[in-house]
Amino acid sequence: MKLNFKLLSIIFLFSTTYNGFSQLGFSHEIGAIVGPVQFRSDFGSRNDEETNYGNSGIGIGIIHYINFAYRADCNCYSTDTYFNDHFKLRSEISWNKTILDHHGQWVRPSKTSENAQRLRDHHGVAENFDVGMQLEYFPRSIRSFQAFSYRFAPFVSLGAHYTSASPQASTTHGNGLINDPSNIYSYWYENPVYLPPLPPGASPLSREYPINTDHINTWSVVTSVGVRYKLGILSDLMLDLRWQYYFSDWIDGFNHKLSYNKYNDWLIWLNFGYIYYLD
Repeated sequence: MKLNFKLLSIIFLFSTTYNGFSQLGFSHEIGAIVGPVQFRSDFGSRNDEETNYGNSGIGIGIIHYINFAYRADCNCYSTDTYFNDHFKLRSEISWNKTILDHHGQWVRPSKTSENAQRLRDHHGVAENFDVGMQLEYFPRSIRSFQAFSYRFAPFVSLGAHYTSASPQASTTHGNGLINDPSNIYSYWYENPVYLPPLPPGASPLSREYPINTDHINTWSVVTSVGVRYKLGILSDLMLDLRWQYYFSDWIDGFNHKLSYNKYNDWLIWLNFGYIYYLD
């Protein structure tokens, strides 16, 4: 996957940020995360569990923390402030991929219409590369956690990620061309009864085509809730449940205009991580 200039600029910005915090003496942590992803897109019907569980993928990532509670330049605790003892800055580079299909009531064996078969034959892939930052809040003292006063440290986080998406789409219907309207669900594109009204005199075929697999770059908001388990002096295990909302509805390469398509694409990611304290 090619990284464009904007993404390279963000990586450079993160590198500069790390160097800046290093000069201030704050300590660092690195880690890796992996876990299942549920990608909520325009495939299937909203709130349909067959769709949600059927369209599940995998995510992996490398994470870095600025630990404000401890100073690496003197092997001592930093100034005892509430922020230093309850917040960490998390940076991340991650990748997730989900194979997408239509599940649920509209593609059951009892559905024998041409449109039902078009849905069964339509497939997609959501593949995303993320770079971003989150501020994590620990209700309990970070210092006490590092001193083994307790083993579990819950946290919540909020941040923003820059996403580089490379969606894919295909169909086995008809001539196999995904850009041929006769191969896709007719209500997505041709039927004016179920779609938003067009300007007077406009043809239904002048609507925006609902499938576009062009590479897209966009921002997303990320929030999560999780817990750390103190494994050793220099290592933690982490469990983190993330919700990520994209500022685009084209992350999956698919954006139909039916009434139940009210939201942009988003995902839920349950990740398991290992954290190592560098200094």
